[in-house]
Amino acid sequence: MAPSTASIALASTTALAAVLYAYTPLGDHFEARFLLPIPLIVLLLSFTRFKSTLRTVWLFCYNCFLRPLGLHSDQQSRLDSFYTGQAEVYDATRNGLLRGRRTLLRLSMAHLKVLRAQAADQNKRLVWVDIGGGTGWNIEHMSQYVDLKMFDAIYLIDLCEPLLNVARKRFEKNGWTNVHCLLQDASGFVLPEWKQLRIDPRGSVSFVTLSYSLSMIPSYFTLLDRIEHVLDPDDGLLGVCDFYTAAKESSEHEKAIGGGGKKVGWFSRWFWQIWFDFDHVSLSPGRRDYLEYRFGTIKSYNGRNKFIVPFIVRIPYYIWLGTPRTRSTERNRHAFEIEGGNTVGNLSAPGTPLAPTRPTTPLSLIGKEAGDGDEMEVEELSLGLSRAVSQDELHSVLGERKEGEKEGRKNIVLDVMPPLSSFHYQIMHPWRLPYYEAKVHKAFRTFVYSFTWEDPDEDMRHLQLSKEDSMFVITSAGDNALHYAIAAGPKRIHCVDMNPCQGHLMELKLAAIQSLDFGDFFKLFGDGKHPEFRQLLDCFISPYLSNHAYTFWRINSKAYHSSFYRRGYSGWALRLAKWVFSFAGVSDFVDQICECDTVEEQDKIWREKIRPVILNKAFVDLVLSNPVFCWNALGVPMNQRAMFLNEGTAFEFVRDTLDPIAKTAVFKHGAYHFLLCLLGHYTADSCPLYLTREGFAALKANDGARMDAFRLHTDSITNVLRGLAPGSITRAVIMDHLDWFDPGSEDARDEILAMYRALAPGGMVFWRSAARLPWYCEMFKEQGFELQPLGVRTGPEKAIDRVNMYASFWRAVKV
Repeated sequence: MAPSTASIALASTTALAAVLYAYTPLGDHFEARFLLPIPLIVLLLSFTRFKSTLRTVWLFCYNCFLRPLGLHSDQQSRLDSFYTGQAEVYDATRNGLLRGRRTLLRLSMAHLKVLRAQAADQNKRLVWVDIGGGTGWNIEHMSQYVDLKMFDAIYLIDLCEPLLNVARKRFEKNGWTNVHCLLQDASGFVLPEWKQLRIDPRGSVSFVTLSYSLSMIPSYFTLLDRIEHVLDPDDGLLGVCDFYTAAKESSEHEKAIGGGGKKVGWFSRWFWQIWFDFDHVSLSPGRRDYLEYRFGTIKSYNGRNKFIVPFIVRIPYYIWLGTPRTRSTERNRHAFEIEGGNTVGNLSAPGTPLAPTRPTTPLSLIGKEAGDGDEMEVEELSLGLSRAVSQDELHSVLGERKEGEKEGRKNIVLDVMPPLSSFHYQIMHPWRLPYYEAKVHKAFRTFVYSFTWEDPDEDMRHLQLSKEDSMFVITSAGDNALHYAIAAGPKRIHCVDMNPCQGHLMELKLAAIQSLDFGDFFKLFGDGKHPEFRQLLDCFISPYLSNHAYTFWRINSKAYHSSFYRRGYSGWALRLAKWVFSFAGVSDFVDQICECDTVEEQDKIWREKIRPVILNKAFVDLVLSNPVFCWNALGVPMNQRAMFLNEGTAFEFVRDTLDPIAKTAVFKHGAYHFLLCLLGHYTADSCPLYLTREGFAALKANDGARMDAFRLHTDSITNVLRGLAPGSITRAVIMDHLDWFDPGSEDARDEILAMYRALAPGGMVFWRSAARLPWYCEMFKEQGFELQPLGVRTGPEKAIDRVNMYASFWRAVKV
């Protein structure tokens, strides 16, 4: 306890004793004098605790900064000398400094469980090697997330005997007989079971962790080569957490692998490399670069540790999960390149048929010399334990041998191509297609829409969907796409959005359905808040998310601390509505309208109490017609705003939108769009189909079979359409997207042309518009479509659907 805390405790207890003494009646058997020792006891306990803390700090400071280390001939003697005096207080003094270790353990365990569940051989040994684990802190804390008995063996490898002594006592206290401490040099570690059980070291280890140890091991090339050699080539997992520095990535591909926020400013790079070098900790970029080259990246999170002086001292650290590059990526590559027309992130053979995935990638040195047909020869070349494949091994994998090739030929083939993107090494569903972060993506700091405005029930009345259909839709918040999957189960649903954050939101919904039970899922997307979101994200949801999506939600984990639907750009509108209702004193009537059982009750409250607040000219002119508010809160761009202003005033548009709503459908029983706007959350009786128990169960059934239809693209509509096979789409729902173009835009014409190419004969395109007659209807006719208006607003008397946010709803058919 700190001195200030001890002082407060002493003062408080003394005051309490005085009060009790003053109010103790004379003659009572309980005399006040018995209370007098209490302050002394509290003081003694406080001092004892303070003394213990002071001793810990002193041991740390003395051994780290004051005690002479002397000269040492090797690393082991230096480590022993450095940690001998502080081994017992090591964990107590590193908790704030070594940030990210718990996250690494949670992520590792979540991914390891999924890898184990999908392994072809369910009986293979499960072996964990914790390299540089020191005191055994990692292993003990892993027991909080999983029963350590699930591992056949756990090996802690370290070169420091004082730290290993702490670990041995820790494991003995917990009674873990499958945990073993090995005093070895990590770069040449040998597991005793290899000899004792006659196990081939190659591929014998399931899981390896390097928690703040990679930066301390001099021969990191040899270490990472050795880990790659012993790690299971199909289901092995490597987890790393450490300090780092990095300059700007030299290519978009490297940036996609290293994750967002990897770059460290020049001063921080210079300062932290020099600072940590005093303790023989190397933060040179080469360690992480080789790690990301040697293995396939699954997750990569870049953080800043601010525990010393927040916002001033920011130590760069990263959390990384990877897998051997021998792991098959064929399923993901087929989903990306063949089904989605996307070759981003595959530098080995862009635009070519899928190459064999074992050995790793393109086997680049099996090439052709210019002008001849002979294979290039690299005679007897080896790189320690690097992945190398002989011609005999190669042909045993590929099942072929060139005519006349000699049986004993010993040429070596090396994989020198960069790894694929982190999207390719996703261990579960290939929902999200690869993309490189472009300048246009930086314009979107977060999602615009936390919910979808369009009415999916009205869509379903006209879509005529079947299980044989392939859909092309705009992602938005994903609510309607999930509705289509539940209601009809089409074989493919391509979701497209230029805003990466909309894709992150859709990914989160898919991953949460796959990994959570209905109760937790409804808290997230029905109630819009969950106190344990961060725990759910790391321990359950993360294996089903792409690296980009996980990083986004890790950074924005506070989104579920309060109302999620009041976040994002659209959240501004909901927050404003709440403030306006509160300021106008009609909050109680807002609650009442959401509890009405009939449209007559709703309409009465709307017209008498709420309408005068919203539909007054001053509020409409000041707020609802303001171009800044229209874009930042409502997601209405300038071109779309101009379209409805060409047909009337802003007041008329808002009036025609809102006046019919209260008498169209009951908010309490299904008209959930405006219920959400009024309450900030859904209810069990009024929510999108995917938030009902039946809808959730349909999506989750058969290991999420219906969700396999989804392919999430982060690109322009035109680019995605051009990548798809001609005639491969039967239904397209593009919402109000074309309203965003300048009138007469050639980009709009190109998009409609690309849509015509991708649609099958008889295929349909559906859209909504803020205008009753959009200017681009003529472009559809010019390209050979037949048009039909499915609903056009004529005034404030009648809505065209439960949302009524748009002035018209259209269908175009390819003929």
